[in-house]
Parts: sequence; structure tokens; C-alpha cells
Amino acid sequence: MTGNRGIGRARMFVGAFLLAAAVISWGTGLMMSPHGQTSGHSGVDHVRTVIVVYVRNTAIGTLALAALSAWLLFPTRRPRSPVRDWLLIGLLALLAASSLYQLWWLRSVVS
Repeated sequence: MTGNRGIGRARMFVGAFLLAAAVISWGTGLMMSPHGQTSGHSGVDHVRTVIVVYVRNTAIGTLALAALSAWLLFPTRRPRSPVRDWLLIGLLALLAASSLYQLWWLRSVVS
């Protein structure tokens, strides 16, 4: 009796979908991040807290989506081609590292 391959394919599809959502969330938060910009303009300080909250929530959401997609994309049975695995691990590590850096950076800037 062979196993149900549809469940594995569904896990891969949902994992890839959530990984795409994590990349979109990460990119949006990265584009909104005020790294390297000075608030030399007068009258923009009231927006600072809104941007900090948005970037913080985006970084936390990216971490959650990346963790869930990693759990779905890496089942116990491994495929024969590890190249895909290494690319996914690299992308997930990039998402996690940059999101953790943004959280650390926001904590150091706001404090």
C-alpha cells in the first residue's frame, strides 16, 4: 500500500504560498523602514510611532509566516534533491535574520 501523496503535495503548496506571503510582508516592511533617514523635516515626528509599530508588526508577522512555512516545507521524508532545501534554508535564514535585525534596530532607536 502506498502513502497518500496528496497530503505531501498540499503541504508543499501551502508552505510555498505562506513563504511567498512572508517574502511580500518582509519586502513591504523593508521598504517602509526608515533606516538611514534623518527626520530633518519639521512636522513629521507624529508619524514616527505609527511607522515603528508598523515595522515591528511586519517583522513579527514575517517571522511567524516564515516559521510556519518552514514547518510545512520540510516534512520528515526528504526529497532526493537537496539543492531546493539549501535555497529554502537560505531564504528562510535571510527573512529571519533581517526581521530580527529590524526588531533589534527598532528597540535601539526608540529606547
